[in-house]
Amino acid sequence: MKPAPYGPFPYSPINRRPKLTWPNGAKLALWVITNIEFFALDRAMPGDGNERPKGQEGTPMVRHWAQRDYGNRVGVFRLMDLLRKHGIRSTVALNSDICDHHPEIIEDAMKLGWEFMGHNRTNTERLNEVPLDQERGLIKATLDRIQKATGKRPAGWLGSGLQETWNTLDHLADEGCLYVADWVNDDQPYFMNVGTRKLVSVPYSYELNDVSAITRAKGTPGEFERMIRDQFDVLYAEGATSGRVMAICLHPFVMGQPHRIGALDRALAYIDGFDGVWKTTGEEIARHFANNAA
Repeated sequence: MKPAPYGPFPYSPINRRPKLTWPNGAKLALWVITNIEFFALDRAMPGDGNERPKGQEGTPMVRHWAQRDYGNRVGVFRLMDLLRKHGIRSTVALNSDICDHHPEIIEDAMKLGWEFMGHNRTNTERLNEVPLDQERGLIKATLDRIQKATGKRPAGWLGSGLQETWNTLDHLADEGCLYVADWVNDDQPYFMNVGTRKLVSVPYSYELNDVSAITRAKGTPGEFERMIRDQFDVLYAEGATSGRVMAICLHPFVMGQPHRIGALDRALAYIDGFDGVWKTTGEEIARHFANNAA
């Protein structure tokens, strides 16, 4: 991808596209992403506003680290139980270091039939912060490690912090990825041009995201529940004309807390009351789009 004032895809206003159809006439593809991340205790941690860590001073940052470790020790299993209750197979945005440090999480997610997409080795490391000559190796190492742990190479990628460089899409295509989720600029999938190859952009959300809505914006669980319901109502109505994707982006250390999990349960129960909702994974969305796009 060469530097340019617009992305590696044509501008496409949503009201001028061919109708997008989902399997069985569904109006909405419901995509739940669980971000399962590893933070090393001996490295500087993000702060409460998720600002980037600087240097190594102040480690171990016990409170910051332990808050996130709660998600991997407790919260993720609470989310697994809840999503299973609602018939949802999540896509895991996975730091590959989880495979080495917490393989039990991988084991349980595989039993549930969850999908795994690459999400860097650790969330203390971002693609735009490593030397350019190391980026391809980082992406490859991440995908290789997840493949070794799960028996399947990830079809998708979500960068830590949704960060990329001008070379990221080329590296992802080289490594055999089908889709990328960093580009939060649409409610439908679209093709990205990577030389002679194509990647599918599957709509992740920076808005309907518990870190953005709760950790950064200081929203309450009830407000996040209302956001999910309001988002669903609009996209479901629009999906009657042309299918939409609704991403709900979760982090076990945030939404896996006991005082928040009930709000998510109520929001998903609301969605359960509607027909025409395709509960699916990122790979299934990308493959359906790639096979059926005009």
